[in-house]
Amino acid sequence: MLAHPLADGAELRALEPWRAEEFYAFVARSGAHLAPWLPWATDIDEPAKAESWLRGYAEDQARDGRRLYGIWLDGLLVGGAGFATFDVRSGNCSLGAWLAPEARGRGLVTLAARHMTEWAFGTRGMARVEWAAATGNVRSLAVAKRLGMEREGVLRSALPFGGVRHDVEVWSLVADRR
Repeated sequence: MLAHPLADGAELRALEPWRAEEFYAFVARSGAHLAPWLPWATDIDEPAKAESWLRGYAEDQARDGRRLYGIWLDGLLVGGAGFATFDVRSGNCSLGAWLAPEARGRGLVTLAARHMTEWAFGTRGMARVEWAAATGNVRSLAVAKRLGMEREGVLRSALPFGGVRHDVEVWSLVADRR
């Protein structure tokens, strides 16, 4: 997939290390908005860290593991979606996404996640796609619902972040029950 159209002026593309400057600029613009839910939003405070973070995903993808995509709107990187885990052997993967505030309200995360879920099941033969988010991350949990995922439960005190332990909701789609 070089680019997949999501909506007018919006597309999903691989977010690779050679895009580190662009990714760093996105984090610099949107990091404060993302920081309550994504630790890397404050960790990536220079282009070299952006490049290193993207390289980790690229190396894992080369081994058929986790992978990362960006969401562009009118040529500007405004978000991303990725398989935080991608285990072909077990047929399980986990998906997550983020978006800049100025790109909200267009359904871009849902469109990207739907495309990636269909790819995971249809092209790669995965058995399960999971979505996990802190219970307070209402926007993220709404995406899981829009994707038709089933809420499996809450992992209590599972996410240490910002000096606080957060509960995490787990949602999923299973190939034979879609």
